Amino acid sequence: MRNKCVTNHVMKRDSKYYYVRHIPKDLTQHYSIQRLCFSLKTNSDSTAIRYSKSITQRLDDYWFGIRLKNMDVPEVDKVRLDNAINDDTPKISEALELYLKLKGLGKDKTFIRTANRNIQYVIKAIGNKSLKSYSSSDGAKFRDWLLANNMNINTVKRVFSSVRSIINISISELGLDCSNGFARTYFPRDNSIESRKPLPIDKIKLVQKLCKDKDDEMRWILALVSDTGMRLGEGVGLLKSDINLDCEIPHIDLKPHPWRTLKTKSSQRCIPLIGASLWASKRILENNNDSIYAFPRYTSVDNCNANSASAALNKWLKEQLTESYVIHGFRHSFRDRLRAVECPSEIIDQLGGWRLKSVGEGYGKGYELSILSKWLLKM
Repeated sequence: MRNKCVTNHVMKRDSKYYYVRHIPKDLTQHYSIQRLCFSLKTNSDSTAIRYSKSITQRLDDYWFGIRLKNMDVPEVDKVRLDNAINDDTPKISEALELYLKLKGLGKDKTFIRTANRNIQYVIKAIGNKSLKSYSSSDGAKFRDWLLANNMNINTVKRVFSSVRSIINISISELGLDCSNGFARTYFPRDNSIESRKPLPIDKIKLVQKLCKDKDDEMRWILALVSDTGMRLGEGVGLLKSDINLDCEIPHIDLKPHPWRTLKTKSSQRCIPLIGASLWASKRILENNNDSIYAFPRYTSVDNCNANSASAALNKWLKEQLTESYVIHGFRHSFRDRLRAVECPSEIIDQLGGWRLKSVGEGYGKGYELSILSKWLLKM
């Protein structure tokens, strides 16, 4: 067994990383040990270093507090503590109430639910404190808590964006003299972007075959998005009535619903059904349940739980394929497949619900289903 020092306070033993730090001599009376040593619970060099920096900062703050308590401050009895006692800065739960009062009018349930959920994350991780009390080290602690709960870095960034906005509204509206403790939190590079790579056509065909063999609700979702380019949430949040098969060109009429909004105005669109997506649509409508939802396992009147579907499908994909792919990779592949048959970019953007690149492209109602279908059949 060999120990290797990676950086300050980080030691590698075999393939595991540990945090190691000696207790300062003036604080040893507060401990029953001379040295801290515990596992960082990661095999990643960069993650271990990031965790170590956060732990070091929190220890420094804690030890500084102990030293302050032991200091002999002259005339301490004459120091006014009014500001410390009467901190009238609102708590983060109160900041949420103000935010929803000002920004929540006319917004859907998803907006309100997301704001509530993100503030509950903060309260659970670091407490329901006054806005003035949150420091940059609290922001780092909150980031690490989210990552430790298996959120990918892009989700963590979205949570932070929401929390920052909620706090900034209170600071601005109430004229508070404090900074936003979540404003300058560092985020590591997103390594998951590499796994969002497009799937080659042979992998797509393999997955589609496996979906037909398995033939259940989860595989219908995967087959549906594989040949339509839909975002996962768009597909999971469909009504059965959004699927139109009794017409000349079978298609999905993708529109917003109270339980699932759409990302952009361009996202509302009609998508012809071909190949695996047509098969999946038929299986959805043949499914004899009384639900109005295409995927009642993940969708209800109050919620569209695309994250749960994503986790389950990505796990299944990992088990079936030798390389690391995720379900969003099918959307990347969809665009590449259309490029490969020299499909015009305007049609690609219309099919995928991507933002139009020029003002002129936004005029008119777009291409007919017959033209869209023609290009999809060439893929």
